[in-house]
Amino acid sequence: MEGKIALEEHFSTELNNKHWDAKGEEGRNGRAYAQDIERRLLDPELCIAEMDRSGIELCIMSLTSPGVQGIIDPKQATELARSANDYAHSFIKKYPGRFASFAAVAMQDPKGAADELERAVSELGLKGALINGYSNIGPDEHVQYLDEEPIRVFWERVSKLNVPVYLHPREPLPSQTRVLKGYPELVGSAWAFAYETASHAIRLMLSGIFDEYPNLQVILGHLGEGLPFMLPRMQHRLDEQREGEKGAKAKRRASYYFGNNFWITTSGHFHTKPFLEAIEQMGEDRVLFSVDYPYEQMDMGGRWFDDMRLENATKLKIGRENANTLFSLNLSPLSEQSATGFGS
Repeated sequence: MEGKIALEEHFSTELNNKHWDAKGEEGRNGRAYAQDIERRLLDPELCIAEMDRSGIELCIMSLTSPGVQGIIDPKQATELARSANDYAHSFIKKYPGRFASFAAVAMQDPKGAADELERAVSELGLKGALINGYSNIGPDEHVQYLDEEPIRVFWERVSKLNVPVYLHPREPLPSQTRVLKGYPELVGSAWAFAYETASHAIRLMLSGIFDEYPNLQVILGHLGEGLPFMLPRMQHRLDEQREGEKGAKAKRRASYYFGNNFWITTSGHFHTKPFLEAIEQMGEDRVLFSVDYPYEQMDMGGRWFDDMRLENATKLKIGRENANTLFSLNLSPLSEQSATGFGS
Protein backbone atom coordinates (compact mmCIF):
# COMPACT_ATOMS: atom_id res chain seq x y z
CA MET A 1 0.00 0.00 0.00
CA GLU A 2 1.38 3.37 -1.01
CA GLY A 3 0.58 6.51 0.95
CA LYS A 4 0.93 5.19 4.49
CA ILE A 5 1.44 7.55 7.43
CA ALA A 6 3.73 6.51 10.29
CA LEU A 7 3.88 8.36 13.60
CA GLU A 8 6.22 6.75 16.10
CA GLU A 9 9.39 7.57 14.21
CA HIS A 10 12.34 9.23 15.89
CA PHE A 11 15.23 11.65 15.50
CA SER A 12 17.94 13.01 17.76
CA THR A 13 20.17 16.08 17.86
CA GLU A 14 23.74 16.73 18.98
CA LEU A 15 22.40 18.57 22.04
CA ASN A 16 20.11 15.67 22.93
CA ASN A 17 23.03 13.24 22.60
CA LYS A 18 24.97 15.22 25.21
CA HIS A 19 22.20 14.41 27.70
CA TRP A 20 21.27 10.93 26.46
CA ASP A 21 23.07 7.96 27.98
CA ALA A 22 22.90 5.21 25.35
CA LYS A 23 24.68 2.58 27.46
CA GLY A 24 21.42 0.78 28.20
CA GLU A 25 20.60 0.39 24.51
CA GLU A 26 24.17 -0.62 23.74
CA GLY A 27 24.20 -3.17 26.55
CA ARG A 28 20.93 -4.78 25.48
CA ASN A 29 21.42 -4.65 21.71
CA GLY A 30 25.16 -4.60 21.12
CA ARG A 31 27.57 -1.84 20.14
CA ALA A 32 27.11 -2.11 16.37
CA TYR A 33 23.31 -1.80 16.69
CA ALA A 34 23.55 1.22 18.99
CA GLN A 35 26.00 3.00 16.68
CA ASP A 36 23.79 2.40 13.65
CA ILE A 37 20.76 3.71 15.55
CA GLU A 38 22.63 6.87 16.53
CA ARG A 39 23.76 7.42 12.92
CA ARG A 40 20.20 7.21 11.61
CA LEU A 41 18.70 9.28 14.43
CA LEU A 42 20.98 12.19 13.55
CA ASP A 43 20.17 12.25 9.81
CA PRO A 44 16.45 12.31 8.89
CA GLU A 45 17.40 12.14 5.24
CA LEU A 46 18.38 8.49 5.74
CA CYS A 47 14.75 7.80 6.66
CA ILE A 48 13.43 8.86 3.26
CA ALA A 49 14.91 5.93 1.33
CA GLU A 50 13.30 3.50 3.78
CA MET A 51 9.99 5.37 3.51
CA ASP A 52 10.08 5.12 -0.28
CA ARG A 53 10.77 1.37 -0.22
CA SER A 54 7.95 0.80 2.27
CA GLY A 55 5.20 2.90 0.70
CA ILE A 56 5.25 5.47 3.51
CA GLU A 57 4.32 8.94 2.31
CA LEU A 58 4.65 10.85 5.59
CA CYS A 59 6.40 10.33 8.94
CA ILE A 60 5.43 12.25 12.06
CA MET A 61 8.77 12.38 13.88
CA SER A 62 9.66 12.90 17.54
CA LEU A 63 12.72 13.38 19.73
CA THR A 64 13.96 9.97 20.85
CA SER A 65 13.37 8.66 24.39
CA PRO A 66 13.98 9.66 27.15
CA GLY A 67 14.80 13.02 25.57
CA VAL A 68 13.61 16.02 27.54
CA GLN A 69 11.96 13.93 30.27
CA GLY A 70 15.30 12.59 31.53
CA ILE A 71 16.81 16.01 32.37
CA ILE A 72 16.45 17.21 35.97
CA ASP A 73 17.26 20.89 35.44
CA PRO A 74 14.15 22.69 34.08
CA LYS A 75 16.21 25.30 32.25
CA GLN A 76 18.26 22.69 30.40
CA ALA A 77 15.14 20.65 29.66
CA THR A 78 13.41 23.71 28.23
CA GLU A 79 16.46 24.56 26.12
CA LEU A 80 16.54 21.05 24.66
CA ALA A 81 12.79 21.04 23.92
CA ARG A 82 12.93 24.38 22.14
CA SER A 83 16.02 23.50 20.09
CA ALA A 84 14.57 20.08 19.13
CA ASN A 85 11.34 21.69 17.94
CA ASP A 86 13.21 24.28 15.89
CA TYR A 87 15.31 21.50 14.37
CA ALA A 88 12.20 19.47 13.52
CA HIS A 89 10.71 22.52 11.83
CA SER A 90 13.87 22.91 9.74
CA PHE A 91 13.81 19.39 8.27
CA ILE A 92 10.05 19.54 7.71
CA LYS A 93 10.63 22.62 5.53
CA LYS A 94 13.55 20.92 3.77
CA TYR A 95 11.47 17.88 2.80
CA PRO A 96 7.92 19.18 2.28
CA GLY A 97 5.23 16.53 2.33
CA ARG A 98 7.49 13.85 3.78
CA PHE A 99 7.82 14.86 7.44
CA ALA A 100 5.79 16.34 10.26
CA SER A 101 6.69 16.24 13.95
CA PHE A 102 5.46 16.10 17.50
CA ALA A 103 6.77 18.77 19.85
CA ALA A 104 9.15 17.98 22.68
CA VAL A 105 8.00 19.58 25.94
CA ALA A 106 9.77 20.04 29.28
CA MET A 107 7.23 18.80 31.82
CA GLN A 108 9.67 19.75 34.59
CA ASP A 109 8.06 23.20 34.10
CA PRO A 110 4.40 22.50 33.22
CA LYS A 111 3.49 26.11 32.44
CA GLY A 112 6.61 26.47 30.30
CA ALA A 113 5.76 23.18 28.57
CA ALA A 114 2.29 24.50 27.77
CA ASP A 115 3.78 27.69 26.32
CA GLU A 116 6.31 25.74 24.24
CA LEU A 117 3.60 23.43 22.93
CA GLU A 118 1.54 26.43 21.85
CA ARG A 119 4.57 27.95 20.10
CA ALA A 120 5.39 24.66 18.39
CA VAL A 121 1.82 24.13 17.18
CA SER A 122 0.86 27.71 16.33
CA GLU A 123 4.17 29.01 14.94
CA LEU A 124 6.03 25.88 13.76
CA GLY A 125 3.07 23.78 12.63
CA LEU A 126 3.94 20.75 14.79
CA LYS A 127 1.20 18.19 15.36
CA GLY A 128 0.92 17.80 19.14
CA ALA A 129 3.32 16.60 21.81
CA LEU A 130 5.20 13.38 22.45
CA ILE A 131 6.12 12.80 26.09
CA ASN A 132 8.52 10.07 27.12
CA GLY A 133 6.80 8.85 30.27
CA TYR A 134 7.49 10.35 33.69
CA SER A 135 9.74 13.41 34.07
CA ASN A 136 12.73 13.65 36.37
CA ILE A 137 12.26 16.66 38.65
CA GLY A 138 14.87 15.95 41.30
CA PRO A 139 17.64 13.57 42.36
CA ASP A 140 17.23 9.82 42.83
CA GLU A 141 13.65 8.81 42.04
CA HIS A 142 11.95 12.18 42.46
CA VAL A 143 9.75 12.12 39.34
CA GLN A 144 6.36 13.33 38.14
CA TYR A 145 3.66 11.47 36.22
CA LEU A 146 1.23 13.15 33.88
CA ASP A 147 -1.85 12.68 36.08
CA GLU A 148 -0.40 14.68 38.98
CA GLU A 149 -1.84 18.04 39.95
CA PRO A 150 0.99 20.35 38.73
CA ILE A 151 0.45 19.03 35.19
CA ARG A 152 -3.15 20.32 34.97
CA VAL A 153 -1.99 23.62 33.49
CA PHE A 154 -0.40 21.70 30.63
CA TRP A 155 -3.49 19.57 29.94
CA GLU A 156 -5.63 22.71 29.90
CA ARG A 157 -3.48 24.09 27.07
CA VAL A 158 -3.55 20.78 25.19
CA SER A 159 -7.33 20.87 25.38
CA LYS A 160 -7.40 24.45 24.12
CA LEU A 161 -5.09 23.65 21.20
CA ASN A 162 -7.02 20.40 20.54
CA VAL A 163 -3.95 18.38 19.56
CA PRO A 164 -3.07 14.80 20.55
CA VAL A 165 -0.37 13.69 22.99
CA TYR A 166 1.71 10.58 22.32
CA LEU A 167 2.66 8.79 25.55
CA HIS A 168 5.93 7.08 24.68
CA PRO A 169 7.82 4.58 26.87
CA ARG A 170 10.95 4.97 28.89
CA GLU A 171 12.64 2.57 31.29
CA PRO A 172 10.91 2.11 34.66
CA LEU A 173 12.50 3.55 37.76
CA PRO A 174 15.21 1.29 39.23
CA SER A 175 13.01 0.55 42.26
CA GLN A 176 10.37 -0.86 39.91
CA THR A 177 12.64 -3.34 38.14
CA ARG A 178 13.44 -5.74 41.00
CA VAL A 179 11.32 -8.43 39.35
CA LEU A 180 13.71 -8.28 36.37
CA LYS A 181 16.95 -8.46 38.36
CA GLY A 182 19.32 -10.86 36.68
CA TYR A 183 17.62 -10.41 33.29
CA PRO A 184 18.88 -7.05 31.97
CA GLU A 185 17.62 -7.79 28.47
CA LEU A 186 14.05 -7.27 29.75
CA VAL A 187 14.51 -3.75 31.15
CA GLY A 188 13.81 -1.92 27.87
CA SER A 189 11.58 -2.46 24.87
CA ALA A 190 11.44 -6.25 25.18
CA TRP A 191 9.27 -6.08 28.31
CA ALA A 192 9.56 -3.24 30.86
CA PHE A 193 8.62 -0.40 28.51
CA ALA A 194 5.15 -1.93 28.20
CA TYR A 195 4.25 -2.31 31.87
CA GLU A 196 5.65 1.11 32.76
CA THR A 197 3.72 2.90 30.00
CA ALA A 198 0.52 0.89 30.42
CA SER A 199 0.50 1.73 34.14
CA HIS A 200 1.05 5.41 33.31
CA ALA A 201 -1.88 5.34 30.89
CA ILE A 202 -4.13 3.75 33.54
CA ARG A 203 -3.19 6.51 35.96
CA LEU A 204 -4.50 9.01 33.39
CA MET A 205 -7.74 7.05 32.96
CA LEU A 206 -8.40 7.01 36.71
CA SER A 207 -7.31 10.59 37.39
CA GLY A 208 -10.40 12.45 36.21
CA ILE A 209 -8.43 14.43 33.63
CA PHE A 210 -10.71 13.25 30.80
CA ASP A 211 -13.78 14.40 32.71
CA GLU A 212 -12.25 17.85 33.04
CA TYR A 213 -11.07 17.96 29.41
CA PRO A 214 -13.16 15.46 27.41
CA ASN A 215 -11.52 16.31 24.08
CA LEU A 216 -8.03 15.11 25.15
CA GLN A 217 -6.64 12.39 22.90
CA VAL A 218 -3.69 10.19 23.94
CA ILE A 219 -1.79 7.83 21.63
CA LEU A 220 -0.06 4.63 22.78
CA GLY A 221 2.38 2.64 20.65
CA HIS A 222 3.15 -1.08 20.43
CA LEU A 223 -0.53 -2.07 20.06
CA GLY A 224 -1.44 -0.10 23.15
CA GLU A 225 1.29 -1.52 25.42
CA GLY A 226 -0.86 -4.60 26.08
CA LEU A 227 -3.91 -2.68 27.30
CA PRO A 228 -6.38 -3.97 24.69
CA PHE A 229 -5.84 -7.42 26.20
CA MET A 230 -5.31 -6.59 29.88
CA LEU A 231 -7.79 -3.75 30.43
CA PRO A 232 -10.96 -5.90 30.33
CA ARG A 233 -9.63 -8.01 33.22
CA MET A 234 -8.58 -4.87 35.13
CA GLN A 235 -11.99 -3.30 34.59
CA HIS A 236 -13.74 -6.44 35.80
CA ARG A 237 -11.73 -6.48 39.01
CA LEU A 238 -12.26 -2.75 39.61
CA ASP A 239 -15.99 -3.28 39.22
CA GLU A 240 -15.86 -6.08 41.79
CA GLN A 241 -13.81 -3.91 44.17
CA ARG A 242 -16.24 -1.00 44.04
CA GLU A 243 -16.79 -1.05 47.82
CA GLY A 244 -13.08 -1.30 48.63
CA GLU A 245 -10.23 1.20 48.79
CA LYS A 246 -10.22 3.72 46.00
CA GLY A 247 -7.90 6.45 44.75
CA ALA A 248 -9.60 7.05 41.39
CA LYS A 249 -11.27 10.40 40.78
CA ALA A 250 -12.74 9.56 37.37
CA LYS A 251 -16.51 9.71 36.91
CA ARG A 252 -16.60 6.84 34.40
CA ARG A 253 -15.06 3.39 34.06
CA ALA A 254 -11.50 3.20 32.73
CA SER A 255 -12.71 1.23 29.73
CA TYR A 256 -14.84 4.21 28.66
CA TYR A 257 -11.80 6.51 28.47
CA PHE A 258 -9.75 3.87 26.69
CA GLY A 259 -12.41 3.66 24.00
CA ASN A 260 -13.00 7.41 23.68
CA ASN A 261 -9.72 9.18 24.56
CA PHE A 262 -7.02 6.75 23.40
CA TRP A 263 -5.56 5.62 20.10
CA ILE A 264 -3.06 2.80 19.52
CA THR A 265 -0.39 2.24 16.87
CA THR A 266 1.27 -0.83 15.38
CA SER A 267 4.77 0.47 16.15
CA GLY A 268 7.22 -2.39 16.70
CA HIS A 269 4.42 -4.98 16.98
CA PHE A 270 4.14 -6.64 13.57
CA HIS A 271 2.02 -9.64 14.57
CA THR A 272 -1.29 -10.23 12.85
CA LYS A 273 -3.37 -12.09 15.44
CA PRO A 274 -2.80 -9.56 18.27
CA PHE A 275 -3.37 -6.78 15.75
CA LEU A 276 -6.76 -8.20 14.77
CA GLU A 277 -7.69 -8.68 18.41
CA ALA A 278 -6.71 -5.08 19.14
CA ILE A 279 -9.02 -3.90 16.35
CA GLU A 280 -11.78 -5.99 17.91
CA GLN A 281 -11.26 -4.25 21.26
CA MET A 282 -10.61 -0.70 20.03
CA GLY A 283 -12.45 -0.51 16.73
CA GLU A 284 -10.71 0.17 13.44
CA ASP A 285 -11.23 3.94 13.76
CA ARG A 286 -8.73 4.17 16.66
CA VAL A 287 -5.82 2.11 15.31
CA LEU A 288 -2.92 3.70 13.43
CA PHE A 289 -0.01 2.31 11.43
CA SER A 290 3.51 3.02 12.69
CA VAL A 291 6.97 1.44 12.60
CA ASP A 292 9.24 2.80 15.42
CA TYR A 293 12.11 3.92 13.17
CA PRO A 294 15.07 3.56 13.50
CA TYR A 295 14.67 0.97 16.26
CA GLU A 296 12.59 -1.12 13.85
CA GLN A 297 12.90 -1.57 10.09
CA MET A 298 10.39 0.21 7.87
CA ASP A 299 10.70 -2.56 5.27
CA MET A 300 9.60 -5.13 7.84
CA GLY A 301 6.72 -3.07 9.22
CA GLY A 302 5.52 -2.03 5.78
CA ARG A 303 5.67 -5.53 4.30
CA TRP A 304 3.82 -7.05 7.25
CA PHE A 305 1.03 -4.48 7.04
CA ASP A 306 0.66 -4.51 3.27
CA ASP A 307 0.63 -8.30 2.91
CA MET A 308 -1.89 -8.84 5.69
CA ARG A 309 -5.28 -10.22 4.72
CA LEU A 310 -7.44 -7.26 5.64
CA GLU A 311 -10.30 -5.52 3.86
CA ASN A 312 -8.99 -2.70 1.72
CA ALA A 313 -11.22 -0.13 3.42
CA THR A 314 -9.89 -1.13 6.85
CA LYS A 315 -6.29 -1.15 5.65
CA LEU A 316 -6.70 2.31 4.15
CA LYS A 317 -8.19 3.63 7.40
CA ILE A 318 -5.42 2.27 9.60
CA GLY A 319 -2.60 2.92 7.18
CA ARG A 320 -3.55 6.47 6.30
CA GLU A 321 -6.99 7.95 6.84
CA ASN A 322 -7.22 7.73 10.64
CA ALA A 323 -3.97 9.69 10.99
CA ASN A 324 -5.03 12.10 8.25
CA THR A 325 -8.15 12.89 10.31
CA LEU A 326 -6.58 12.90 13.79
CA PHE A 327 -3.80 15.30 12.81
CA SER A 328 -5.80 17.38 10.29
CA LEU A 329 -3.13 16.69 7.66
CA ASN A 330 -5.39 17.50 4.69
CA LEU A 331 -3.72 14.86 2.52
CA SER A 332 -5.51 13.81 -0.63
CA PRO A 333 -7.79 10.77 -0.17
CA LEU A 334 -6.78 7.49 -1.81
CA SER A 335 -9.01 4.87 -3.36
CA GLU A 336 -9.55 1.52 -1.64
CA GLN A 337 -7.78 -0.11 -4.58
CA SER A 338 -4.53 1.54 -3.45
CA ALA A 339 -4.52 -0.72 -0.35
CA THR A 340 -4.20 -4.01 -2.25
CA GLY A 341 -0.85 -5.42 -1.20
CA PHE A 342 2.82 -4.61 -0.69
CA GLY A 343 4.20 -1.89 -2.92
CA SER A 344 0.93 -1.53 -4.80
